[in-house]
Amino acid sequence: MLAPRTPQVITRHLDGRIHAYDLAPAGFGELAPAAVFLPRPGDEVVSSAVTPDLRRALYTTLNEIVVLGPAGDVAWTSSFEPHSDTPYGHRPGLTLSPDARTVWVYRPDVMAGRGQSDQWVGYDADSGTVLARHELETSGHGGIHLVHPSDGSVYLDVGEGQDGTVIFRAADPTGAGPQFTTYPWVDRCLIAIAPGGEQFMTVDHGQNDVAFHRHPTGDVLFTLPVEAFGHDPETDFVEWAGGYLTPDTAVVTLGGEDAETQEEWFRYHLVDVRTSTVAGELALEVRRSPYELVPLGDGTWLTEAASGHPFRRAATTSAG
Repeated sequence: MLAPRTPQVITRHLDGRIHAYDLAPAGFGELAPAAVFLPRPGDEVVSSAVTPDLRRALYTTLNEIVVLGPAGDVAWTSSFEPHSDTPYGHRPGLTLSPDARTVWVYRPDVMAGRGQSDQWVGYDADSGTVLARHELETSGHGGIHLVHPSDGSVYLDVGEGQDGTVIFRAADPTGAGPQFTTYPWVDRCLIAIAPGGEQFMTVDHGQNDVAFHRHPTGDVLFTLPVEAFGHDPETDFVEWAGGYLTPDTAVVTLGGEDAETQEEWFRYHLVDVRTSTVAGELALEVRRSPYELVPLGDGTWLTEAASGHPFRRAATTSAG
């Protein structure tokens, strides 16, 4: 397998600002932002990204993408027309390509009342020029982007609420032209791409199992149902959370409800993806929800400190 690749820069939205954290030199414990950007007055940030050199921030609102320059000035914008007055149900998302030259934006236009199909648009990160535009046969509320660590492709998971999810893949549009793939499922939620990029992980929309797929074909390598983790499938479920702790180890989150207190609980199981077997548990606690856990692929993971900033530590495991 290839060496693990940790994403270099992540963002959090705190106190009305976009905080960027450079994970490459970061140590452990509560992380301090390497850069902070102030959005335009009145802008409600939905999703954001910051370039690896920490000089530009990009974010979406419900109706626009905005790119800020090094001094906080607006470098360029692109509006989602027509303007939507629908306040809920549509959350545009964005991500940067690995080389930071392309901005991919998912537009949930159907829920926003803009048209009969959603759009996935690739912009030149420097100029705002549209490089690719792909109409999606979805009516999504939001989309989750995952960037492949080495080949320049980008995955998009569009959530359609009770109707399920649809997973797409786009090649880098700076070459001969974008190549779009729609995977043949409406019942699998994309969770993570392996650090080496050779596979990816999905969870059944009904939360009955986790599956691991070959990149880029999507062929299923193996599937583990709830009972494989020692849980009761009648009462417990696989959460839409987790990821790759190392190139060879994935974290799969199982959840349920305490019969006496009716409080939800979560346990973090480890899977050896080389042998397709359950391999113990990850010992950790989260403050609010299982989605706080962000495995980084290099043996470390993030949760959320009381301040709202990321908290990084090396994982400890228990035999299962």
